[in-house]
Parts: sequence; C-alpha cells; structure tokens
Amino acid sequence: MPEKKLNQSEEDKKPLVRIVDDEETVRNSERFILQIIGLESIGYESAEAFIEKGDDRRPGCIVADLRMNEISGLEMMKIIRKKGNKLPIVFLTGHGTVDSAVLALKGGAFDFLQKPVPPEVLQQTVLKMIEADIDRRQKEKELRDKVNLLDSLTPREKQVLERVAQDQMNKAIAIDLGIAEHTVKIHRANALRKLGIRTAMDAAFFLRSLEK
Repeated sequence: MPEKKLNQSEEDKKPLVRIVDDEETVRNSERFILQIIGLESIGYESAEAFIEKGDDRRPGCIVADLRMNEISGLEMMKIIRKKGNKLPIVFLTGHGTVDSAVLALKGGAFDFLQKPVPPEVLQQTVLKMIEADIDRRQKEKELRDKVNLLDSLTPREKQVLERVAQDQMNKAIAIDLGIAEHTVKIHRANALRKLGIRTAMDAAFFLRSLEK
C-alpha cells in the first residue's frame, strides 16, 4: 500500500528535531541516531543558517553544538529567544566546562551534554524535550482558548462574572452594579454558558487559571 500523505495540519503536528552543527559528519550521525527511533530531523550547518531559516511551527527541539564559527550556540539561543522561539535546546560540546554548562542552563537550555554522547542518551534527551515542548504548546493553546472565550463576553457579563467568582449573590451584584437583579441573572446565565461552566466555583477556577 502507498504511504498515506499527511495534510498540512497533520504535518505541522509531527515532531521535528533541528540539528545545528558546523560539522556535516556530526549532523549526519545525529540524524541517523534519531532516525533509528523514528524521529524526523533537519540539519543546519551554522547558527546563522538556523536563525535565518529555522522556525518553530512544528513541535520538537533543537540539538546544537555549543562552539561554532561566528555565532556560538549560546548566542544563537539568545537571538531566537528574542524572536519568540521557545523550542527546548540541548547543547553538545567536546570543549565543555562548568562555566559553559551553567551559562547554558541559566540561559534557558534544557540540558548540556558532553561529546561524544552515547546514542541512547541523545535519544532519551530528545524524547524528553519533545514531550516538554508538546506539553507547553498544549497549555498555551488551552490558555489562548480561555482568553478567547473570555473575550466573547460583553463588558457587563465580565463584571457579573467577576462577582460571581467571588461568590456574591445576585442581589448583592445587582446593588453593586446598580442594575436589576433579573438583569444580573440574565448576564450570569449568558456568561456561564459562553464559558462552558456552571457554578461560582467554576468561574473562580476559570479566572484564576488566566492569572498563571
């Protein structure tokens, strides 16, 4: 049977490992190690190439050499973070020092591994990074969805919802906002329905989740 072709949305969900190293033999070796466990990867011959051509559309991670010509791995991480790229990064180096490791981890690197890295260690680290990236993306999507739901409320519905979350009774909300209690009931019902929740406790949890 011919292999099923993925559509664009399915393709975007497939993990992709970005390998940044100025030695072609190293890139090819790492790609082969990852291919063994079924992971797709793409190689970049320099930090500049990744900064220019790489993107974070697909989930995954970055495996980068720490020391490269022109732009180092640490400098690359600073640049792509400023551009909004949040992909987890593991740095590999044959010239590792404690100071380099501390700088990498303080800068937001996921891990720091000494070359030569045992294949199983690289595989396990990459799988952990992919899992972390997928989890982050899911949480960010859930947050965006909640923000969009909240934005669907009218200003008055938001005012009522905030007071419902504080467990205020309809009568107290009506007095507080200077509107009829019946109107409060309507806004309350509409707000809860739009958010897909039912109780004052649900409203409190919903609003609290947006503060994280």
